Amino acid sequence: MTISERDFRGVDLNLLVAFLVLMRERSVSRAAEQLYLGQPAMSGALARLRSLFDDELLVRTAAGMEPTPRALRLEAELLPALQGVQAALFQSERFDPARAERTFTLAMPDWVEVWLMPGVFAELRRQAPGMRIAVKATDPFQAAAMLERHEMELGIATLRAEPGWMRSQPLAKMGFSCVHHAARLRFEGGLSLSDYIAHPHLLVTYRGVFQSGIDQLLAEQGLQRRVQYTTQQFSALPSLLREVEALASVPSALAHHWADCQNLHAHPLPLPPPEFELSMFWHAVKDRDPALQWLRGLVAEAARQPARAGGKKAPGHIDAGPA
Repeated sequence: MTISERDFRGVDLNLLVAFLVLMRERSVSRAAEQLYLGQPAMSGALARLRSLFDDELLVRTAAGMEPTPRALRLEAELLPALQGVQAALFQSERFDPARAERTFTLAMPDWVEVWLMPGVFAELRRQAPGMRIAVKATDPFQAAAMLERHEMELGIATLRAEPGWMRSQPLAKMGFSCVHHAARLRFEGGLSLSDYIAHPHLLVTYRGVFQSGIDQLLAEQGLQRRVQYTTQQFSALPSLLREVEALASVPSALAHHWADCQNLHAHPLPLPPPEFELSMFWHAVKDRDPALQWLRGLVAEAARQPARAGGKKAPGHIDAGPA
């Protein structure tokens, strides 16, 4: 249904409110008190209403002011309409996850999905069984553009920049750990720096380069590692490490997760590890979306859990080693 703006040119919304109060109070003086107006102003409003609707609306009788049939019909139609306007303007939208049916589109690097989303999805299934999640792949270089094109509702990644239309919330700070397959390599007493640079490395890079911030740290010490394989997918690393004697430096939370389920050993990096901050972010136009607010809370809570933060350690799989 559409509206004709021309029909409203001579209508004052406050005048319609005054009409409903008059109908409720059946008294000009009491209606004036309810609206914090003087009685002359309320009488003037009634005169304007009579002119607008070409009807007496309220007629003074010995028993008080009585509404005309036209006034009663108007009250029946205007009251629910103005209640709807009031709700739209002043009442926050309610969101009931147990009854909600909606599909959310999220975007994140694959390692974040592996690490974080099992906990998020399990909780979503428990609290909101009618809601669905669609996950797309993204990275720090394309995340903002995807959000600006509305290809996702919520992103999770490290942010390179925050445009003015973007809103964000930090989720976790973490560093990197070094992983290898238990059947291919073993480092008694932990992973030393000499061990680290003696073996070939697998590197996840979104730009196809063979260096990262870790290589810069090594170069400052006059050292160099051998990166022999790059990929854009963290999920490819466990299968590769199962076949070759190699190392991979990955976010610590992911390393601890793989130590639990992929028969990989995880070590602290034998050099001061670079730290990064993972954030979730969304478009400002969705800032007050109650369903998205609820989902953001779910994601933030999942990121705070010890298993999500890399605090869960499988005996024999996490080696202390020198920091």
